[in-house]
Amino acid sequence: MSGPEIITFGCRLNAAESEAMRVLAGRQDDLVIVNSCAVTNEAVRQTRQAIRKAKRTRPEARIIVTGCAAQIEPQSFAEMPEVSLVLGNGDKLSANSFLPEQPEGARVSDIMAVRETAPHLVTGFAERSRAFVEVQNGCDHRCTFCIIPYGRGNSRSVPAGLVVERVKALVDQGFAEVVLTGVDVTSYGPDLPGSPSLGLLIERILRHVPALPRLRLSSLDSIEIDERLFDIITGEPRFMPHLHMSFQAGDDMILKRMKRRHNRGQAVEIVGRLKEKRPEIAIGADLIAGFPTETEEMAENSLRLVEECDIVMGHIFPFSPRKGTPAARMPQVAPTVAKQRAQRLRQASASRRAVWLERLRGTRQKVLVERDSGFGHAENFAPVRVVGGSVGTIVPVRVTGVDGDTLIGETD
Repeated sequence: MSGPEIITFGCRLNAAESEAMRVLAGRQDDLVIVNSCAVTNEAVRQTRQAIRKAKRTRPEARIIVTGCAAQIEPQSFAEMPEVSLVLGNGDKLSANSFLPEQPEGARVSDIMAVRETAPHLVTGFAERSRAFVEVQNGCDHRCTFCIIPYGRGNSRSVPAGLVVERVKALVDQGFAEVVLTGVDVTSYGPDLPGSPSLGLLIERILRHVPALPRLRLSSLDSIEIDERLFDIITGEPRFMPHLHMSFQAGDDMILKRMKRRHNRGQAVEIVGRLKEKRPEIAIGADLIAGFPTETEEMAENSLRLVEECDIVMGHIFPFSPRKGTPAARMPQVAPTVAKQRAQRLRQASASRRAVWLERLRGTRQKVLVERDSGFGHAENFAPVRVVGGSVGTIVPVRVTGVDGDTLIGETD
């Protein structure tokens, strides 16, 4: 092994930051870094489990725990006998944080006091073809089910010039696709001089990095798609026709109790407008089943949203009360009921996905080959296994079949 072992939980931003920490930590073979997630109690439990397993497997290794769970409840991790050091989210991208001579204990600064982020450090890689670039961190909203603002701090944006430099450097290194990530990526800009929008940032990237073939966004808040961003999504060929929406629910009362900023009608409307202008756009969405007070009728509204928004990539999970959030104090739905509702949502999304993939049979797609096995993704993010094509190249493909969840294609 050359360098630290890194165990990552949670979002794409965490994955990107793990790669940055790998570089910062250098060639320390005796180091394990656990980059935690706090989005659910289960995520925290899995983090503790991974820490204990890592120590059993490598008893001589120094274990550093960081990430959102470490930021929110540092003392509980510092008290674990397996843990050498706890680093908060504001400290984990410091060059000195991983030096062997760091004292044991917890080093967790006030995340709410952090006013900037470190874009030149935060880049994650998916194989040798796609790169994730952080453009924003933190969140100013307070959804009642979410603890993440207390792990990530307030919203802060990366200056556009630095983002453009990073994207250009990645393209020069041979990456064919860049994914812009953040905790609340569509809130980009208000904290910067001149209050640039996410649409303006994307325009600058596309203008100043003409050699970038493909650009995507990580999950976004549909209510923050302004007209500039809408025009880019529907009219810019280098912006990939695939969006992952943070819908969370399809019932107005539940959305209100979640303290979301959109209603059901707005979710359906934006998807309809997007698909009208660019029919090939594929929609993914986050949905929570069994949120407190959810009735069967409310659950059915979420189920119907899958069909009305043609959600073919559902990120669906049953509600899990997170200590410290308002939703944890609301009247709870029985966990078995929440799991059953989540299963119905998954089945509905899987059915839509199967129809979508079947519709793509016989079509021609441009596929970025990401692995030696020939696996990659089309522009609409459909997974494709290609016969022919080398890693990192974008190849024209004729879709000849469907194998389970993956398209089969041959290079033209």
